[in-house]
Amino acid sequence: MFDFLKNIDRKGYTAKYGSLEIFKFIGPGLLVTVGFIDPGNWASNLAAGADYGYALLWMVTLSTIMLIVLQHNVAHLGIATGLCLSEAATLHVKPRYSKFILLSAMFASISTSLAEILGGAIALKMLMGIPIRAGALLVTVFVVIMLFTNSYRMMEKWIIAFVSIIGLSFLYELSLVNIDWNSALVGWVTPVFPEGSMVVIMSVLGAVVMPHNLFLHSEVIQSRQWNREDEKVIKKQLKYEFLDTLISMLIGWAINSAMILLAAATFFATRSPVTELEQANQLLAPLLGSHASIVFAIALLFAGIASTITSGMAAGSIFSGMFNEPYDIKDNHSRLGVFISLLVGLGIIFLISNPFKGLIYSQMILSIQLPFTIFLQVYLTSSEKVMGKYKNSKKSKVMLYGIGVIVTALNVALFISMLF
Repeated sequence: MFDFLKNIDRKGYTAKYGSLEIFKFIGPGLLVTVGFIDPGNWASNLAAGADYGYALLWMVTLSTIMLIVLQHNVAHLGIATGLCLSEAATLHVKPRYSKFILLSAMFASISTSLAEILGGAIALKMLMGIPIRAGALLVTVFVVIMLFTNSYRMMEKWIIAFVSIIGLSFLYELSLVNIDWNSALVGWVTPVFPEGSMVVIMSVLGAVVMPHNLFLHSEVIQSRQWNREDEKVIKKQLKYEFLDTLISMLIGWAINSAMILLAAATFFATRSPVTELEQANQLLAPLLGSHASIVFAIALLFAGIASTITSGMAAGSIFSGMFNEPYDIKDNHSRLGVFISLLVGLGIIFLISNPFKGLIYSQMILSIQLPFTIFLQVYLTSSEKVMGKYKNSKKSKVMLYGIGVIVTALNVALFISMLF
């Protein structure tokens, strides 16, 4: 199914798979997973569970499969070429096209940062009553300090810790409710379209693949590379990258599923519709107790902070790639990219009067930009000039373009639904 299968040494695979060596390669995928469990996904998943119970769990399964394929493919680019998606576009695409795409990606990164900062600010309001704008400022300052005072490897450890806290929080929440596991198992594998559910389905499936994550993965995967001239090293990288991506995306699948399960067992069971994150937090307290709502808000805070960090890193990668440079927080171009994304996103939060509308508009911008990033990625990874013998096979190319068309159609439909 995937090209990576051709690059695995079958004799050594089984023995090494069970060794501790794999843990040296776990990390880059988890940075991408953070974008899969950001505050925007929380709102969609909670709405899905509250309105339709377990019926829409299949959306998480389908979106995760698509995400695994696309993220593996873009990581493949970073390993085979030593370039991130932005650098590859600058080198191999005509300037008039590459500049347009990369500038639009920067706008998408700003929109992403806006949404992630807002998510963290909403969590601070839940926990301590801090006004949204003050909370947004605190989240931004904290993220800037984290990015500018930690090495990439240290940031990776922080993100792993944040994801662990989010996962443990939802395990605690699920321990408080009675899950209908038979219905859940059916929901995970059976596509259904309940009346009036299309907007929720589009919001989950269409927003799962985010432009900044594709740029970020192609950059951070290179933290695991050493001698790119050695074909054995490349094959080893491809093998372990896929395992890192697969494990990380499955963690994202589990956390997103937990959100729907929690909403189905509480809000759907009590017929309590949920349209905003603050409303969900308020409804949890009388249903499960104050501790449950506090844990919910803490998990949201860590999700907002972690996703803001990765959004800033992605912006640094996109901007530095426009100058044919890799991401390096000590480099001026990378720093400027981070500042543009975070500070402009924060500035917009201070200008808008309705944070909820701000989230909607930010998702609209992502919907418009995403097709450019996906088809840029597939074009580059299918090019022999760029990838050499590691280019996409014909079957992989068809599959990737097919996924690109599906994700694009969903995002266009979501954009239209938001307008009308």
